[in-house]
Amino acid sequence: MKASDLQDELTSLLHEAQANQAAIVAFRRNLHEEPELSLEEGETAAKVADGLRLLGLEPTVGVGGHGLAADIRFSEDGPTIALRADMDALPIQEETDLPFASKKLGRMHACGHDGHTAMLLGAAKLLVNCRVPLRGRIRLLFQAAEEINAGAKAMIDDGALAGVDEIYGLHNLPTLAHGKTATRQGALMGSVDRIEIELTGKGGHGAIPDQSIDPIVAASAIVMGLQTAVSREISPFEPAVVTIGSFQAGEANNVIPHRAALTGTVRTFAKTTQLGMGDRLTRIIRSIAEAYRCEAKVRYIEQTPVLINHDDALQHVESVIDQMLLPENRVEAKPTMAGEDFSLYLERIPGCFFWLGSGPVEDAEHAYGLHHPKFTLHEECLPTGAALLAGIAISRLADLKI
Repeated sequence: MKASDLQDELTSLLHEAQANQAAIVAFRRNLHEEPELSLEEGETAAKVADGLRLLGLEPTVGVGGHGLAADIRFSEDGPTIALRADMDALPIQEETDLPFASKKLGRMHACGHDGHTAMLLGAAKLLVNCRVPLRGRIRLLFQAAEEINAGAKAMIDDGALAGVDEIYGLHNLPTLAHGKTATRQGALMGSVDRIEIELTGKGGHGAIPDQSIDPIVAASAIVMGLQTAVSREISPFEPAVVTIGSFQAGEANNVIPHRAALTGTVRTFAKTTQLGMGDRLTRIIRSIAEAYRCEAKVRYIEQTPVLINHDDALQHVESVIDQMLLPENRVEAKPTMAGEDFSLYLERIPGCFFWLGSGPVEDAEHAYGLHHPKFTLHEECLPTGAALLAGIAISRLADLKI
């Protein structure tokens, strides 16, 4: 096959995906109306499995919980390229007033995983109809539980990467206009760790504090003191974030409670920084708790590493984007402390993760962001994402020697 034949195929992929836009949109809207939280994606998985079977594929279900895997084989030899989409929704009450808004109270596809799933299913249709000679196979991975940083590990533990040489994925970005993409060399997204703190004091009457040991005061000091881990113990050139997101203590205004519980998230942008955070924060918490005469129990949970793209895979993705969408529609992505468990795949095999614009053409930077109750995905991005995923895999398996 000539390089010009591959270019023609990449060009036709976008046209075919756009011709299938109505079907891709309909599937996405169906998922959007019936969102399922992490570890509860049974109906979503069943719909995906049915869609894959209609294409003549035989999906393996129950991979890493409610995940699915399906192989498209072109030859017995050659590499295996994986494409991944996530399926879970968030515990957010939707406020978009869309005609296909969530029908489930307090649940919403506020991160666009319904769109990711629809894109990969759309890509599957393009791939099974591929007209150019390919060597190897393509593995489609539909992952559950990304929002709680559990799905990728579960998929890996169930053998989803067995025999896979490279993996690729994308995430929609509502603050980037649809039709645009964003890529970045090296680290793209931050690591994600969780911290859980339980403080035990001595409860008593709020009017007689000297007879109590107040865990609320101790916890308040800990919240403030934890910030010194970043401001005074880590180089300003090594980004890190420590956020306490929940603080629960007491029920009555005139009672000093016996216990206080806090949970937080810790983000870094380098593996070396991440490795030291658990010990550093635990030391600070216990020292402050002791100063306030409280007992502290600390649980530090490493969840996902920094998401780092591999250079060769990144160059491949950028080449495909430039051929399919033109170079002017690709920008450099800004680093973000938001996390993605796709990073666990990239720890094990080469690959690349990139942003796909899903926002309005004008003033996208002012659009509602990911995880907002008014988040809106502009559906024009769906065929673009499907075509790019298919094009990335096809061009990786194309035998230009034929």
